[in-house]
Amino acid sequence: MHFLGPLLACALWFRSAAAWPQGLWSRYDGEVLERAYGKALFSPKVVVVSMFSPEAEVWYGIPEFNILAINISVPGLSMLYPDVHCTADGEICQVTTGESEINAATTIGSLVASPYFNFSQTYFMIAGIAGVNPEVATLGSVTFAKYAVQVALQYEFDAREMPENFTTGYVPLGATAPGQYPTSIYGTEVFEVNEALRDLAIAFANAADLTDSDAAVSYRAKYAAATRYAAGATGPSVVPCDVATSDVYYSGTLLSEAFANTTTLLTNGSGIYCTTAQEDNASLEALLRGAMHGRVDFSRIIVMRTASDFDRPYPGEAASFNLLWADQGGFEPAIQNIYKAGIKVLEGIIEGWEGSFKKGIAPTNYVGDIFGTLGGTPDFG
Repeated sequence: MHFLGPLLACALWFRSAAAWPQGLWSRYDGEVLERAYGKALFSPKVVVVSMFSPEAEVWYGIPEFNILAINISVPGLSMLYPDVHCTADGEICQVTTGESEINAATTIGSLVASPYFNFSQTYFMIAGIAGVNPEVATLGSVTFAKYAVQVALQYEFDAREMPENFTTGYVPLGATAPGQYPTSIYGTEVFEVNEALRDLAIAFANAADLTDSDAAVSYRAKYAAATRYAAGATGPSVVPCDVATSDVYYSGTLLSEAFANTTTLLTNGSGIYCTTAQEDNASLEALLRGAMHGRVDFSRIIVMRTASDFDRPYPGEAASFNLLWADQGGFEPAIQNIYKAGIKVLEGIIEGWEGSFKKGIAPTNYVGDIFGTLGGTPDFG
């Protein structure tokens, strides 16, 4: 029992530290930042949110855009990615969450709560790669979402044990069959972001010269055999469509169609199932909780995903081969297009700061979660 004394002392320190006035923490942190960087508080205009190293590294090492000029260690960030990186003027910063919903929520929650930053006028741009639905877009495409849907927040049956009349092993929470609206709502099922801002981001990104690869050209041509995959058989472009969040990295026509149906169900038919990712609903929930306390402006969020691989096989291909062994050729173009399209968005925001972005882009749609937490009435749910 000799360890209880230090443990109790540690617990009491944390309790008393947490009870200290915010001003004391801010003054202390301000002194540290002032000595290290010449700034008492950082108020970036844009924060780029990456999820893992390849997405982050595409922003590093660019001579005319040194986002590694300032590096701030923030408590609560990933052990693998403990720093926020910023340009010398502090206008643009980048953070890496780590992959999966837990890492994303913890990192963004810690960042938003950090006393090192003032995010009240900051634009957050989630910028990562994703799987893609060939009915909507193709390898290397750059997509901007209006909705993020947590598609895997459901009951699940192994397909070998599901009832014969079920079309999928996924059943909404509180329902008794696929396709029924869930009766148990957690609040993270759907987020809607600022459509007017999204449209501006699309306009900026359309000026980018997108990267492609010979392997991607060859692989996507195999989808031309099916008329419904016409979008997947074309070259990369900028597409407005929505993102599905699932910690499970899934592949196959049946699962993809099931989650497309979930997207349709949870958005009252207005969502366009397009990209598949692991983190976005988690990051958006953390940002929403920050918005509840005035730490961030939820109408200043952009969700950009570039397409690295198809979510289903082409006709005649096994789903396992599509996921595990096929050389789809989309990864490198998707990584490069994060920067190529993303930098155009950043430039648009910075160059238009005084004209419009400083005061904010007024949303013309509902913005927030399924609960209506930030006010207004959701147009879904």
